[in-house]
Amino acid sequence: MLKQWEELPDFMKIPEVQPYWEILNKHRMQLVLKRVFDVLTALIILIALGIPMAIIAILIKLDSKGTVFYRQERVTQYGRCFRIHKFRTMVSDADKIGSTVTICDDSRITRIGKKLRKLRLDELPQLFDVLAGDMSFVGTRPEVVKYVEQYKPEYNATFLLPAGITSECSIKYKDEARLLNAADDVDKVYIKQVLPGKMKYNLESIYKFNLRGEILTMFQTIFAVFRERT
Repeated sequence: MLKQWEELPDFMKIPEVQPYWEILNKHRMQLVLKRVFDVLTALIILIALGIPMAIIAILIKLDSKGTVFYRQERVTQYGRCFRIHKFRTMVSDADKIGSTVTICDDSRITRIGKKLRKLRLDELPQLFDVLAGDMSFVGTRPEVVKYVEQYKPEYNATFLLPAGITSECSIKYKDEARLLNAADDVDKVYIKQVLPGKMKYNLESIYKFNLRGEILTMFQTIFAVFRERT
């Protein structure tokens, strides 16, 4: 739940963050309902998709060497670090042989990984992160620590809420890999050009926060995935 202003970490108790906190402070009941919705929905989906997820896990093991899950340290609410769950879509130790962001036709992506990414099925294990309280269905996508260290002060307002599986920003930037494909320095282009654009959407979503809008975003994400598929 949303902490009182005086309880926030020091790096968040700044003038740039306060307007966003004041907005969310007016919606405390909706934030409670948001958490209840997250838990119930995550449980229902896990029960419904338990067998398909098990099949995906087997296909990943048959396709390439390595673990089924990809675990990487990300940053969520109040600047807390956690290890995200995703189905592994790249070769083992991909982080050690390339950037932490993925470009189009990245050679590190496995055969099964391409299919999972196209349908965003690699995100399904994040349901466990939702149940754990590290993530929500809708919210700012969790970044790795090295990118968070480059945040402008205002960007820290996104840590007022848990990181999300999807968002309006995720829909707008679903072709992010293609945007980075021609970059000579992927990390530099991401920090200087892509990240500011994404944060614009993320911060706007806090200003217009409401639970009904978040549920709509979830459906828009599903439609976007299927449009891309067809």
